[in-house]
Amino acid sequence: MPTTQPITASQIRANAAAKRVLARLIRGENPPTAPMSIVDRLAGSPYANPTIPAAPDESVRRTLDFALELAETMFRYGAGALEVETSMIAVTTALGLRHVDVDITNQSVTINYAPKEGTPSSLLRVVRSWTSNYAGLVLVHQLVTEIAAGGVGLNEASRRLQGISRRAKPFPKWAVTAAFGVFAAVFVGVLGGGQLASLIAFGSNLLVSLVARVFGTWRVPDFFTTLASSFLVTMIALLLFAAQLTIAPAIVVVGGILLLLPTARLVSATQDAINGFPVTAAGRYLSAFLTFAALVAGISVATAAGEMLGIERIDVTETFPPAYPYVVEVLLIGAAVAAIAVTEQTSRRLVLPTAAVGVAGYLALTGAGLIGVGDRLAPAVSAVVMGFLARIVALRMGAPQLVVAVPAALILLPGLTIFRSMYIVTVDAAQIAGGAGGMLTAMATILGAAAGIVLGDNLARPFTRSATFLERRRRARRR
Repeated sequence: MPTTQPITASQIRANAAAKRVLARLIRGENPPTAPMSIVDRLAGSPYANPTIPAAPDESVRRTLDFALELAETMFRYGAGALEVETSMIAVTTALGLRHVDVDITNQSVTINYAPKEGTPSSLLRVVRSWTSNYAGLVLVHQLVTEIAAGGVGLNEASRRLQGISRRAKPFPKWAVTAAFGVFAAVFVGVLGGGQLASLIAFGSNLLVSLVARVFGTWRVPDFFTTLASSFLVTMIALLLFAAQLTIAPAIVVVGGILLLLPTARLVSATQDAINGFPVTAAGRYLSAFLTFAALVAGISVATAAGEMLGIERIDVTETFPPAYPYVVEVLLIGAAVAAIAVTEQTSRRLVLPTAAVGVAGYLALTGAGLIGVGDRLAPAVSAVVMGFLARIVALRMGAPQLVVAVPAALILLPGLTIFRSMYIVTVDAAQIAGGAGGMLTAMATILGAAAGIVLGDNLARPFTRSATFLERRRRARRR
């Protein structure tokens, strides 16, 4: 038998080094139970690596109050939970508070400050109102970026945030009302409706917008406002169909209800669920599903009223050939997305870039259909493209991704499938299973599109780190 050779000192050192490398690969750089620093939550966000001062800029209570006011403003303007959390962490860190923890639920924000030496503080703020103001959200995003870069103190930050809250929205009410009608008209044309159908959709959406505004002044809950709006749109289409006008009532209804769909809430809810905010996501999903229930109720009541008036049942299975050449359809999509951006009160300088992202997504939707991806998966593929481009465009223009992605993604929602399913369930009890199946298909498409936007946002992060850094340097130099 061969004799065993003794292990040399160099071999012992080599084996020890190999064991240390293997242990690091298995365990990672930190112990498995080590807590993650709250500043690490900023990784991948526009506020990564904030400027950290040696001491708090002002009093601790004033800094905490400012962070809560910032969070409330962002929630009220439509931001997601992750964006609110990262903004609060970036602001408190840049203003000198290092021992802060943040907890966010559907309608409340809690911030806790527990220094190693001193009295801990815990504050809560509840968000009770919402409004369409993407322009305000863009200004808040820019303010947080400047604070994280170390260029804005607490006094100036508080003054600027109050100015943002008092700032008038970029578009007057009449322009928003007209944008509602323009979107319905051009989208009806994309779906295959002629000029008469587009004109009717424009008029019915003007009426719906005015009714919703009156209900808002009466403090009527959103559920009943949505129900009344969908009832009006459906009833107008059915009455004009009974009057023997050459229109496709299903398309007219779709143009009317598409802006009533809770697109922003679904995208934000899906983003919150993916990013680890299940309570916030559940609340927003519930709110979105209540909106769908209101749409179903409004269409059902209008359909039942039409049956009582003797209006002939419409053929919701009818297909519609394109009413315009494809180039014209692409231009109509751009106009529709621009109109949506106006209704969401986005910044004027972001209207055309948002429309461009929507057109790119529509081209991707067409391309996915041509290669045989399928009607259910094609919207998700298009949403990934939109989410990717939206992050790049938004950050280069000093805005959060949601502001660009949500208006662009509205064109992906299967409004025609939703209406067909609702109508079938309402008028024919024997077809309830088919109608329910259509609704499930529509919901899967909607959730797939929302998830695609979030995925596109995450895929674009490696390509926007340099843009974020350059933007922060540019803003810091302005100071």
